[in-house]
Order: sequence, then structure tokens, then C-alpha cells
Amino acid sequence: MQKPSVGASGATSYHRLRTPGEGIRIGEAIGLDDADFDAGRELLVIRNAKYGKHRLVPLHPSTTGALTRYAELRRQAHPFPASPALFVSTAGTRLLHSNIGLTFTRLAGQAGLTRRSASCRPRVHDLRHSFAVSTVLGWYRDGADIAALMPRLSTYLGHTDPQHTFWYLSAAPELMALAGQRLEAHLAGGS
Repeated sequence: MQKPSVGASGATSYHRLRTPGEGIRIGEAIGLDDADFDAGRELLVIRNAKYGKHRLVPLHPSTTGALTRYAELRRQAHPFPASPALFVSTAGTRLLHSNIGLTFTRLAGQAGLTRRSASCRPRVHDLRHSFAVSTVLGWYRDGADIAALMPRLSTYLGHTDPQHTFWYLSAAPELMALAGQRLEAHLAGGS
């Protein structure tokens, strides 16, 4: 019986590693061990993140399901893992940041994502920015109190201060347009 493939060059690992809905840093994802994924509670435990901090990251049920399926596939492909890592290479070892970058570049090309210029190319970290922007866009559309929710998003992303999260949001034209509309409505006496 042939072992299931975990993916060429770790592509399956990569896909599960960075679902845009979770917003974790690539280094945090690489550092995850099996014990850091709690499917029953739908949580990831991020240990020793930036500045040595730890945090819990709640998962969407679809992400929990995808990670559970990935973990089973990985167990079938590597019944005696060489590493406690949650995400492994085709050799069963912890993923390397450099290999993830190469795999992402290849997958981005296959998906038709192109460079906007010689210095502006799709990057893995852009998914984290997209997560932050999408979250705040959803809050604006729902009429939420953005100021009250920003500390939560900052904590979720592992930022020490909301000002670090605002940096992620500053280059999003759609978000800036919604913020401007809300300001105009406020100044005009609306809600």
C-alpha cells in the first residue's frame, strides 16, 4: 500500500499552515508542535512568539477540520515522525522558512499572482496583512465599534500595541474609504 503524499515540497503543509483566516506569523506556524493544536477546543497555542509571548488563537471550525485532516494525512505518511512539528516537510522534518518562501512563490505563480513591480511581489506575510484588513472590513460593514475591537485584533495577532496593527491597515484603499464614510456620517450628525 502506498503512503499518502503530504505534498510536493511540503505544499500540503504550506496550504494548511497559512490559512488566511488565522493571521499567525509564519515563524509561529513553523514552531507549532502537535501538542499546540487542540482540535476539541478549536485552538492553537502559540508559544515563544515575538518577544517570547504566548497566546491562544481560536480557530474557525473549517480550519480545525482542515488541520485535523492534515494531521491524519501526515500521520499516515510519517507514522514515526522525525520531529514533534505540526507541519512537516516531505521528509517528516520541521519546515524551514526558506523552503516555505520558495513553495509560496511557486504556488503564487501557479495561481496566477504576479508581481506589481520588480520590488513588489506576493509574500507569505501578505496573508497576515490580508487577515487583519479583512477582519476590520467586516467590522466596518457590520457597524461595529472599531476602536473598541482593535485591542482584541492586536492581541489575536500577537501585537504588543494596537498602533502596530494600524500599520497593517494603512495601505488598504477599501478600508480607508469605509473609514472616511464613517467619519463623514459622524461629522454630519449621522450614526
